[in-house]
Amino acid sequence: MSPRKTVNRGEYRDDLLQPQTRTNSISTDRDTDLLKKTDSIMVLKSMMSSMKLFVLCLLCMQNTMFTVLRRYSQGVLKENYSKYEVLLVGEIIKMIYSAYKVSSSLNAGEKAGQKLQYLLRRSSKMAVLALIYGAMNILSFVSLRNISAGMFTIFAQLKILTTATCSRVMLRRAYSMTKWRALISLMMGVLLFSEPIWNTKDMSVNPEGGNVVLGTAAVLIEVTLSGFASIYFEKVIKTDPEQLGIWERNYQLAFGSIPIYIMFILYDEGGDVGYFGGWSVVAGILSLLGAAGGMLVALSIKHGDSILKTLATTGAIVLSATLDHFMLGGPLTSIMCIAGVQVILSICNYTFDASPPEAPLQVALQVEGKGSNDEEMASLKANGRH
Repeated sequence: MSPRKTVNRGEYRDDLLQPQTRTNSISTDRDTDLLKKTDSIMVLKSMMSSMKLFVLCLLCMQNTMFTVLRRYSQGVLKENYSKYEVLLVGEIIKMIYSAYKVSSSLNAGEKAGQKLQYLLRRSSKMAVLALIYGAMNILSFVSLRNISAGMFTIFAQLKILTTATCSRVMLRRAYSMTKWRALISLMMGVLLFSEPIWNTKDMSVNPEGGNVVLGTAAVLIEVTLSGFASIYFEKVIKTDPEQLGIWERNYQLAFGSIPIYIMFILYDEGGDVGYFGGWSVVAGILSLLGAAGGMLVALSIKHGDSILKTLATTGAIVLSATLDHFMLGGPLTSIMCIAGVQVILSICNYTFDASPPEAPLQVALQVEGKGSNDEEMASLKANGRH
């Protein structure tokens, strides 16, 4: 028999304490890992919030600069050029820059030409969006030929509510009553801020021979399409199974928009000064700003949502009108000042609402066509290796 082991008083048995120590050590390691993960999530959320604010501020400044510079170009310098040509050049710039960004982010073995061709073959969803934008331009033209610019401005403010409604229906987002009140208040504030446009005798007279019913129906369809297009773009970016990047979607959208603007230019016959007549340095800068605006809209939707993008562009209306007054002598009445404060307060009420956040969007599973898409991407990579 082995001798019996005794333990004196005050003596500690390491073999008895070892299992408990090991358990405590594992629990401590798990707590440490959990804290590290929580800290990482908080840092990531903070970075995303900072990026969202940065992009929205850039979008607001871009809209402001574009509006003021266009006012200076056509109101002060009296430059005469086709707005469709400016938009066309902006889309070409956006397409070239997006193609460069896509090419610079390719994986090893992928070829730029094959990747860009693949994106064009898969650009049907962005082609639909380009067609919607083209239809909105046509509806604006029809509306302004049948109703006054004042009535058009009033109805145009409904874009804020149509965007929120489409977000609720298409993305299943739940907005608190505080946010809905803030959006309605924002719409009324923008309407009052544009009072010099719709509350003047010249702007409130309908065009001679115009059909008010047709013009009203056209602008209502346009604002509905505007809200739908914003949410459709957001849904494609965030929930499409292909999960293409921002630059890839911008490349597809620019490619689909170019033919539409060419058709508008041909229909307009280049405007009063002919094809690409009346261009200047300012017109070139406007094209650059237009291209930057398209890319910033996509980034703002990726890091935020369509409603926040609408808030940024709405804030730009107030900022651009203020700069227009002090720099170019534009109107700034007491009603506009009060309405500007209301717009700012409405944006703050929406942004800093303490209601529970909406559930994140989930990427839908692709049921049809997944295998063919995977095989096509695999073949592209295999060809790149050869």
